[in-house]
Amino acid sequence: MLNRVILIGRLTKDPELRYTPAGVAVTQFTLAVDRQFSGSKEEREADFIPIVTWRQLAETCANYLRKGRLAAVEGRLQVRNYENNEGRRVYVTEVIADNVRFLESANREGGSQGRDEGAGGNSNTSGGGYGGGNRSSGSRNSGSNNNSDPFADDGRPIDISDDDLPF
Repeated sequence: MLNRVILIGRLTKDPELRYTPAGVAVTQFTLAVDRQFSGSKEEREADFIPIVTWRQLAETCANYLRKGRLAAVEGRLQVRNYENNEGRRVYVTEVIADNVRFLESANREGGSQGRDEGAGGNSNTSGGGYGGGNRSSGSRNSGSNNNSDPFADDGRPIDISDDDLPF
């Protein structure tokens, strides 16, 4: 059996860090991942995927990720359910991340300097460890820009208001 998910997208809001009663850190955030172009539509559609990280990776994500930042997430898909206050069964599908790579520098303000250009290729996944908490460790792409990356055009954060989100 195989359950692996790899996503590249931008955070829709700052990560929320909490601690379990046992003191284990858990962070939740949502990643906006663009869909491929379909037909003659001018606007891109996006999927908003909930991400959960645990322990040291959770604290690292809470400290360094912010709304609009580009990140790569690797993990597994999990479906859980619970009974809400009205007695209805609620199903939640989320990605439990075991590796998050920060694809933009934390200190960049405008412009594309300090940006990790290797986001679209496989340079971020070759060689590096998969234990989680890896910061932006991809190599810089010194060749031509890869147009398959939907965020490669300007590198600025996407301005997503809370009204644009489906939840």
